[in-house]
Amino acid sequence: MTGAGKRPRRARRRSTDQRGSAAVLAVGLTGVLVTVTLLVAVVGGVVADQRRVEAAADLAALAGAGAVQAGRDGCAAARETAGRNGGALRRCALDGDVVTVEVGRDSQVVLGRRLALVGRARAGPAP
Repeated sequence: MTGAGKRPRRARRRSTDQRGSAAVLAVGLTGVLVTVTLLVAVVGGVVADQRRVEAAADLAALAGAGAVQAGRDGCAAARETAGRNGGALRRCALDGDVVTVEVGRDSQVVLGRRLALVGRARAGPAP
């Protein structure tokens, strides 16, 4: 018996068109998260490779300047130092005791393309 002002309870019906939607959403978000993670890893690798090339160029320029001051061939010393640090000397210029170098290195393949990274440095005695 229902009292005055009380409504009879209705049985709640569950909508069947919503079942499994959380699973689809979870799979989609997981895919997005994996894609973003891979992209961050690739970009991080390229940035690390660029820093290595710049460091190799700095060291090559310093080795070349030291060799010039010692009376040896600065570009040969720069080439050897760049090679030991994972780079390849692409250009070397001497201007008195100042050595300017350009060191290159191929990076990892990104989206089907191999990136050519370049670092430039200059070293010599203080003026």
